[in-house]
Amino acid sequence: MTGPGVPHELRLRPPRTNGGVGVDATPDNGERIDVPPPHEAYANAPDLRREIHRVLALEAERDGRRAGPGTGSPAGATAAERVRLLRRAALMDRLALEAPGPGPVAAAEETAGQLVLHDRRHPDLVAGPHRPDAITLAAARRYVRQEYAAWTAAGRPGT
Repeated sequence: MTGPGVPHELRLRPPRTNGGVGVDATPDNGERIDVPPPHEAYANAPDLRREIHRVLALEAERDGRRAGPGTGSPAGATAAERVRLLRRAALMDRLALEAPGPGPVAAAEETAGQLVLHDRRHPDLVAGPHRPDAITLAAARRYVRQEYAAWTAAGRPGT
């Protein structure tokens, strides 16, 4: 997406090329991104009610409204922030899948975009094959599913 209403960080970037062949290029509509379907990506996710409470607790820890585990190093804080963003984006995606109205879908797209932006700044934390610098806004929710499935498969590091 491009245009005056789209934040600069979220505008599409031209795909990187290697001798004229796209590298990590992702189609605008996200349909060809090979990621697990939602029922597989979220197969081991906590039920929605429990996950809502956990995400709210992570938000409260981040804002200092609740004591949480110390993260120690700045790298630990970055990883903890990513876990918070990933879990929040996955939760919003799941809620939008349950009730696909304009509000839930917009919230899912917004939180997915926030995860993509975070991962563009910290690509060393990305677990899946599709890199965040190649993800378009149209594919951000699919990217969340990719990363949630990879995070779960890795034993949920950082939690």
